[in-house]
Amino acid sequence: VQLQASGGGLVQAGGSMRLSCAASGMTSRQYAMAWFRLAPGKEREFVAAFARTGSATYYADSVKGRFTISRDNAKNTVYLQMNSLKPEDTAVYSCAASSSVITSSLARSTAYYYWGQGTLVTVSS
Repeated sequence: VQLQASGGGLVQAGGSMRLSCAASGMTSRQYAMAWFRLAPGKEREFVAAFARTGSATYYADSVKGRFTISRDNAKNTVYLQMNSLKPEDTAVYSCAASSSVITSSLARSTAYYYWGQGTLVTVSS
């Protein structure tokens, strides 16, 4: 199983960016898929996730209403659309997958055993 994250870069505050996570060696719709981020000097933070079953989505309060997680099953890819970006959104964003995580644990990074390499998002003020 491999997860390949892409789409990061530099954007001004208030701007938008879309991250992609392409999965191989697995069928992403059969897995819980999530985005986490790691900012300098901070702990890894949950951003958004799809539950393993169905199409329910979950978001951290800090991104709710600004970020949208979506998936294209035909491309085996999960996206993170980020709007109204703020400097505090600056971080390395990583996608993660698990075939066994339960809904109540979606925000726990330890519940995922497949990780992409991360892509850096920098939001300038």
